[in-house]
Amino acid sequence: MMQLKEILNKKGGQPVTVPTTANVADAIRAMDEHKVGSVMIPNTDGSPAGIFTERDVLKLCAEGRTDFTKMSIRPCMTCEMTTGKPSDTISDILVIMTAKRFRHMPVVDADGKMIGVVSIGDLVKAKLEETAKEAQALREYITT
Repeated sequence: MMQLKEILNKKGGQPVTVPTTANVADAIRAMDEHKVGSVMIPNTDGSPAGIFTERDVLKLCAEGRTDFTKMSIRPCMTCEMTTGKPSDTISDILVIMTAKRFRHMPVVDADGKMIGVVSIGDLVKAKLEETAKEAQALREYITT
């Protein structure tokens, strides 16, 4: 069973972050620059304070709130987050993300410090690769 740490190793790098002092425009620019669907807002100790996603941008637009440079990230970010551990399996996290209907999950170490973010796309890609390897192994087993 593949674990989150394997996905993070393949992705490399730290999560895309903006400081708690950022405005919404800063968060949108960071998502665009890094081609990601979310940014993390860390506490000073490295733990996740919040997450801001493309869905949050859409919600603000739907509410008619579009002056993003004057809008602090703090009231717009989601603070109640489910986090993953490096040892969590892809299958377990897919179940959680599907049930709770979110697409990005911060991964934290034993100290609660953010070490990465996985998206539903990352998990589906890894699951497909895992399934393809299993199918190939079965084909090889059958032909021997």
